[in-house]
Amino acid sequence: MTGVTKITMVKKILADGSPCRKCEEVETRLRDEGYLDRIDHVVVADERDPDSEGMQLANRYQIERAPFFIVEEEGREPRVYTVFLRFMKEVLQTEVNARSEAAEIMRNDSMDYI
Repeated sequence: MTGVTKITMVKKILADGSPCRKCEEVETRLRDEGYLDRIDHVVVADERDPDSEGMQLANRYQIERAPFFIVEEEGREPRVYTVFLRFMKEVLQTEVNARSEAAEIMRNDSMDYI
């Protein structure tokens, strides 16, 4: 997508200090498919710290689940993606199987609440 100036990924750390499983899966997939370098900023929503940058972003954009992506583009309001495959398709412009995208949307319950 032209004009994208910044992509932020927000991932979560659980109250016990462990990483969110879905966040790890998404980050691994981005790395394995060669897209991690397209993410400009990775921040943590730490359940133990309501003032962590990720928790502040979740509050600002009224997002309740992680991971999520914030796409900031010059001259436009930031767009927030909570469905990973939609983010891949619309922002990273990768081919996404429609069945996979539907399954991802249906599996949103596997995402961790913030």
